[in-house]
Amino acid sequence: MDSGQEKPSAAAAAVIYAMENKPIVTCAGDQALFTSLYTALAQQLPREPMEWRRTYGRAPKMIHLEANFVQFKEELLPKDGTKALLTFPFLHIYWTDCCDAEAYRGSVKEDVSRWQSSLRAHGSADWLIIVVDGGDGRKKNKGNILPRSSIVDKLRGDFCNKQNDRCVVLSEPLKDSSRSQESWNSLLLKLRTLLLMSFTKNLGRFEDDMRTLREKRTQPGWSFCQYFMVQEELAFVFEMLQQFEDALVQYDELDALFTQYVLNFGAGDAAKWLGSFCSPVLNWSGLLLRRPIDMEKRDSIQRGSASLLDLRSYLFSRQCTLLIFLQRPWEVTQRALDLLHNCVQELRLLEVSVLRGALDCWVFLSCLEVLHRIESCCDRAQLAANASHTVGLWAYAADKLKALGHLCGLVSRKGPTSEDLNRTVDLLAGLGDERPETVNSLQSPYKKLKEALSSVEAFERHYLELCQAAMEMYRAVGRLRSARLLGKSLAEFYMSKGEPERAEALLAEALRSYVCEGWTFPVTHTRKQMGECQKLLRRSADSLRTSALLAGDGNLSAEERMGFCRDVLDYAGQPADGGGDLSATLDMGVLAQLTRIRFGPDGACVHSGAALRVELTLRCRMPVAVRVDELAVGVHLDAERVSKGGARGAALPGTVDFEAAVTAPGRPSSLSAGPPPEMDEAHDRSPSDDSLSSAGVVCRNAHLLVRRHDSGSPPDASGPPARNGAAGAPPAAPKEGAPVLRASGITLEPGDNSVVLAAASNEAGTYTLRQLCVTLANVSFVLPHIYPSVQYHVYSQEPQLSVRPLSEPLLAGLPQRVKFTLLTGHYAVRKGDALQLSNSDSMPVLAHVGCTARIANNGGAVAESALSVQSSDKVTSIGLPPTPPYHTLEFHLEVLCLIPPGPERLADERLTNGEAPRRPRSYSHPDTAMAAIDQRISIDCPWSIYSTLLSLTFHIPFKTEHSLLSAGNRKYIQVCVHNVSDCDFTLAHVKLAEKGPRRRASLEMPCLNACARQLLCSKQSVYFLWEATCKEALPSSLECVFSASFCPRGRCEDAAFEPFHHHFLLDNVPTLYSVRADMVPPAGERHCRSGSLCGLEVVIERAARPADGETAADDDKTEAEGLESGKVMYEVADSSSNWAVCGRSSGLVSMPSSGSWAHKVHIEVMPLFAGHLPFPKIKVLKYLPHNASSVQADADSQVENDSLSLLDKTLDDAAADTASVRSRGSVQSLGEQQHRGVALPRLDPFGPGQVFNHSHARQVLVLPAADEHIVEVHAT
Repeated sequence: MDSGQEKPSAAAAAVIYAMENKPIVTCAGDQALFTSLYTALAQQLPREPMEWRRTYGRAPKMIHLEANFVQFKEELLPKDGTKALLTFPFLHIYWTDCCDAEAYRGSVKEDVSRWQSSLRAHGSADWLIIVVDGGDGRKKNKGNILPRSSIVDKLRGDFCNKQNDRCVVLSEPLKDSSRSQESWNSLLLKLRTLLLMSFTKNLGRFEDDMRTLREKRTQPGWSFCQYFMVQEELAFVFEMLQQFEDALVQYDELDALFTQYVLNFGAGDAAKWLGSFCSPVLNWSGLLLRRPIDMEKRDSIQRGSASLLDLRSYLFSRQCTLLIFLQRPWEVTQRALDLLHNCVQELRLLEVSVLRGALDCWVFLSCLEVLHRIESCCDRAQLAANASHTVGLWAYAADKLKALGHLCGLVSRKGPTSEDLNRTVDLLAGLGDERPETVNSLQSPYKKLKEALSSVEAFERHYLELCQAAMEMYRAVGRLRSARLLGKSLAEFYMSKGEPERAEALLAEALRSYVCEGWTFPVTHTRKQMGECQKLLRRSADSLRTSALLAGDGNLSAEERMGFCRDVLDYAGQPADGGGDLSATLDMGVLAQLTRIRFGPDGACVHSGAALRVELTLRCRMPVAVRVDELAVGVHLDAERVSKGGARGAALPGTVDFEAAVTAPGRPSSLSAGPPPEMDEAHDRSPSDDSLSSAGVVCRNAHLLVRRHDSGSPPDASGPPARNGAAGAPPAAPKEGAPVLRASGITLEPGDNSVVLAAASNEAGTYTLRQLCVTLANVSFVLPHIYPSVQYHVYSQEPQLSVRPLSEPLLAGLPQRVKFTLLTGHYAVRKGDALQLSNSDSMPVLAHVGCTARIANNGGAVAESALSVQSSDKVTSIGLPPTPPYHTLEFHLEVLCLIPPGPERLADERLTNGEAPRRPRSYSHPDTAMAAIDQRISIDCPWSIYSTLLSLTFHIPFKTEHSLLSAGNRKYIQVCVHNVSDCDFTLAHVKLAEKGPRRRASLEMPCLNACARQLLCSKQSVYFLWEATCKEALPSSLECVFSASFCPRGRCEDAAFEPFHHHFLLDNVPTLYSVRADMVPPAGERHCRSGSLCGLEVVIERAARPADGETAADDDKTEAEGLESGKVMYEVADSSSNWAVCGRSSGLVSMPSSGSWAHKVHIEVMPLFAGHLPFPKIKVLKYLPHNASSVQADADSQVENDSLSLLDKTLDDAAADTASVRSRGSVQSLGEQQHRGVALPRLDPFGPGQVFNHSHARQVLVLPAADEHIVEVHAT
């Protein structure tokens, strides 16, 4: 037992201060017994965690319960209205080891009864009776001892009623046995359960009372300080249970509630209790974080006499303590920054009277106190790794110390005055005495502040230490912008101390950051400071650059800008005394901004020698008019880009605006980092066919972009010169010797100014405007890179000759007009120049008198001139009229493309340029049904030593087809002419004649068409028919020529007709064999019936034999021998499934070579359907043995082989060339027989007119089968 058992109130105050609170558990009964078990009970109770299920759906938590066991006294029981939880007894335990019935009745029962009466009187229902069974050692000295269970039953019956679990037994607690351990476990579980139940119940009741009190905050008389103490009591309870997160939530809620009341006060809704916090601040000693609880400030809050800084300091100290327990020290620094800034604002909102400089002292001390508290709980490695959390406090402390230095006169060059010393004394008096916790510390915040305010040297030392530490931390964590801002503040300190050389580097670094990021107002302010620094250092060139920038800065007033502008003009007007170089080069952005470039004419593309005007629009930034000596634009000429991109180059905009080039308001485009990329297209073409393989984009100035950037500032950063390593070089002036566009004596007014320049156009190429330079006496303003890229093209075009039809399509066989277009380019056509066209027999040029040529420029007609055309056998000369360069010359000519008559070859001839003529061949065009002919024209031009080849595509309006028709031995020739064009034609003089040197006089071909002229409409056809008769036998082949004359419909005069020829060759003209078939019905029948066998009699008769010498002309000798032998193969088949061939269906017939012979074959067939059925199909094929001499004829001159048949039954008579023959009884394939070297005969079809089938279209009547069924019909 501790000392708290005797003095509970003093003990409670002590544990509150030491934060060692535990739930109170009272112990009544046998105190000696409890004392013997206290150590084991106190050690084992918190070992096992318990699940704490809270109300309002909050997540359960596992907690370890500890208890502060104290002796039961009635003074410890809660009184009515008491809301304290720290002194509240959560559980009451009665201890006894009674085992004697008389002792129970005599004393124990009465003692337990008094104990329960006291509990009921104070409303305490959480109690427990523990009966300790010490073992058998006590029974030896007592004779009247009841069993332990009897005493327990009596206690349960007398006091527990329905709560039998409130009486437990602890067996043999001091022994090391399984029974003892089991008994201890049961007791400890019971204690934890009852203690947690009591704690949950009382804590829930306390939270409800606290919530009710908070809801009354709008009622009069409500006090925030009273509510603060109540909710802090809840925080203490959570802290007692080591639930630091829940405890922190209570303080955060108090913080948020107070902050909301302060904000409402600023909005006009003031609470009465806030008046106590509006009292003047008399102490500004800073935060105190070295104590767990600042009892002095807590007592002042409880009394209602705390100031705003006291409340905020105490509240933050408690939050800091809990955050340290939660191992979140870095959150303390962030909360500290928010607290310090918010307190300053809250004091202003509440209009609290504070001594000037007192808040700076309080903030400075608080920052150092937080930093020392964090350093005390973290090692150096953790501090270095988490410098980003503490650097803000270092910077804030440095800023407040600087403010105190200005206030107390420690920064001025003259030192502090007497008034400053009095102010310093007042500020130190408000700090009070140093706290006991920091008396022995040499680096305490109190000592540092007191020492810093004591002398100028000490102040400078402490301030520089804080600034250097904060800047190093900012750089270490990558917050360079904050480091430069702090450096700028340090530079201001140096300037106030009269040390500009130490401030220059810091100002340059800050200015570089502001310029690169586009902060216009900080740039202006820092640039003014830089100008003052440069003037003190007597750097005229740097001061000139800064003054020029400030003269065009719109953030300054007109008077200030005028002053800086006068500085620039005075420097430019200075004479060069003593041979010193006063020339300076500045960025164009400080003088004017280029807003627009416009070309005239529009399109920025002219031919060489033409006039081109460039208009620049400059927006002058100076507040007054400035007369400049010269304005020059540097131009770069690239002659390769035009040659790659074509004669005229790519299309370029005529006007380029630069408004989008301004990266930020008030920031000129010249502040962009480096030159802009110059992109260009790149094409990779195949060397074989010049096709595009790949395409990409290349950067032409990658050597300027992909390079290391130094640490210097932008050109207008106004930093120190390059020799100090803090600023880059000034913009470079245009190179000497480069093409330059110049204008002199220009006055730039404030605002927009227009300057017109004459562009150079003598040399062809792409001109890029690179730089802009304005010269004012010895000062040059240069725009090093004009972006976006501005270009104009000067092209030198080669002469181009083209030809195209006046109407589509061009029709072959008729005169057609074509248009020749000559783009002269840079060439001037002189008198006597002519075009030499090589004539072609297939396409002559038709010369006409009175041809004219039209000369135009840019689409407008200039003049018309006569055109002379002279034609000879080989060349057509076209005399051109004189034409200036870059004009268009157009004239029309008539050409006639002859329709090719046929496949004959022309005589060997050469063109005038020595090339062999290419015979035009017709081909099918995918877009039209007409056949197309490409005609190429070779033209010799006076401006080139090479010939120009042009192509024209003509379309043949007709499609001609021929066919050989047979009627027995009579032959007819049919020619069909299709009009596949969109025009109507008239045909006349239609003829058909035999072609060739061996014309037969006995051959006659009379025309069977009666009409002399025939109208052939579009998409229509006309047929012509001739009969071929000859007194002798018809030849096996005929070479014919079809000729006709045609003209467009409506022009029927004879001169308008044009000839048209069609050559063709007819083979296999005479009829060699005739086939006759007849159907024989069954015996006794007049007609055939379906399903009955009928006889098909086929007669094959030789009509003629091939003429002498004609078959020998064939290349295949075996085929010639087969024709001489007269062996033919016949086959009867029906592909329409009307007949069934029964028995033999094919056979081989041998016809003698001399005389007329006939062969008759009888074949049995069966009709499958009734009706008029066509005859079965009869095929006759040529039988060509591999060796004709090995085939021997039978004695009867007839061979019938029923084992031969066609392999392909669907073989077409007119299409198939060969057919294989195999034996039906053979199981070997043709490939196997050929592999063994066995030669097989083959079957070839006859020509279309060599076999005439007389029964080809005949039909036979087939009756249905006889129906012998009898149908009985009964009529009633």
